[in-house]
Amino acid sequence: MAARTGVGSKPVAPAFIRREIPTYDLLGEEGLALIESKGEELLKEVGIEIRDDAEALQLFRDAGATIDGITVRFDPGHVRSLCATAPREFTQLARNPAKSVQIGGDNVVLAPTYGSPFVRDLAGGRRYATLEDFRNFVKLTYATPWLHHSGGTVCEPTDVPVNKRHLDMVYSHLRYSDKGFMGSVTAPERAADSIEMARIVFGADVVDQHCVILGNVNVNSPLVWDATMTGALKTYARANQAPVVVPFILGGAMGPVTTAGAVAQAHVETLVGVALGQLVRPGSPAIYGNFLSSMALRSGSPTFGTPEPALGSLIVGQLARRVGLPLRCSGAFTSSKVPDGQAMQESAVSMMAALLCGANFILHSAGWLEGGLAMGYEKFMMDLDLCGAAHTYLKGIDLTDDQFALDGFAEVGPGKHFFGSQHTLRHYETAFYDPSLSDNSSFEQWRDAGSHDTEFRAAQMYQDVLATYEAPAMDDAVDAALQDFVARRKAEMPDQWY
Repeated sequence: MAARTGVGSKPVAPAFIRREIPTYDLLGEEGLALIESKGEELLKEVGIEIRDDAEALQLFRDAGATIDGITVRFDPGHVRSLCATAPREFTQLARNPAKSVQIGGDNVVLAPTYGSPFVRDLAGGRRYATLEDFRNFVKLTYATPWLHHSGGTVCEPTDVPVNKRHLDMVYSHLRYSDKGFMGSVTAPERAADSIEMARIVFGADVVDQHCVILGNVNVNSPLVWDATMTGALKTYARANQAPVVVPFILGGAMGPVTTAGAVAQAHVETLVGVALGQLVRPGSPAIYGNFLSSMALRSGSPTFGTPEPALGSLIVGQLARRVGLPLRCSGAFTSSKVPDGQAMQESAVSMMAALLCGANFILHSAGWLEGGLAMGYEKFMMDLDLCGAAHTYLKGIDLTDDQFALDGFAEVGPGKHFFGSQHTLRHYETAFYDPSLSDNSSFEQWRDAGSHDTEFRAAQMYQDVLATYEAPAMDDAVDAALQDFVARRKAEMPDQWY
């Protein structure tokens, strides 16, 4: 059977996925050109605001944009040309070199959910997330082969002051995992702290020449870049680290309800952010981000895993490839409050769109509940099975001679089964992906074993993983330097809780 995610198994998985199947191109040249032209019209006629950042305004002025107060306008083709210096593909180094990831091209990197202030588990229900929860999810992410990246704010540790929690989060990523990670973006100085901690681990020269940390920066959609986000973006770009530039569009609120309009808006909002990073440091890495979702228009509630944003993601993937930028999409989305049928149906729709659109970095691949407000322990484990399936799905079909099983047909002959054939035995351990949480026993066997559902099995599994977790090695001097930096920075500022 294929490798499992459960405790005691030793699955073999790559540091990242190499896509072997084609992307799904929804639109032809005429449609893509039309969306690009409508986005360019939006930038020229309406423009985009950059608030409280004189440096960013001056950079765009010097680059030839039209500045009217805080509104920036671009002639057709201009903002795309400013993005041309960004690399199509780059490597993010991990603390363990074997886990470095290639972002862009035909490569796919899966990362956990980001930003939830609440967590949920079967035993305790929904509650505010703590630093212990944050560390738990870093450990769970480290322990699975199906996620290639440690992520960023996997949940918000609300028991640590707002202005200091980034230090604990970055330390946790560096200490309890050796995969790539994301730093803070909630203030430019917090972004700078994140990069400085990376320098302690990787060395200043390595950080200057290579990407070792990502920063997830959001456009204040519609059509606004605020100083917090432009400040964080510039901090990452100036240090040659990669901002992940992401509009946040809920159709009917931060963008139009129509998919074509939302895609055109998202495209130009993203390009303006990428262009700003390139003006700060030409050639620095950047990721083209995508976050499209819908709303229940009768209530105003956000909805996730619906077909319209999934179609939009397919178009966004084509647009990202046209401008030559690595693409970030979001994965296992759901509005469900618990890890039920709704949760997994919506998550599968959303994740499949990300896989088919050609996403290179899929954030929110595991754990997302309640529209992103909650990180679910059981949902995390359930999503890992979906991520594991993605590894097989993206490999496509092997057409080598052995796969046609002609020796097996010769051995078995007509009318007989293959279960004991030599061909089957050769492929027994690798023929099919074997999800850890699925129960394939008979009804009677399932009943006699306790009639447990998937959520119950997932609860047992995450607890077992944490109970057997072993931290990756770290040099004692490096660990001490990190802890000293965290302690000094915390001592330099009073606690802020909001």
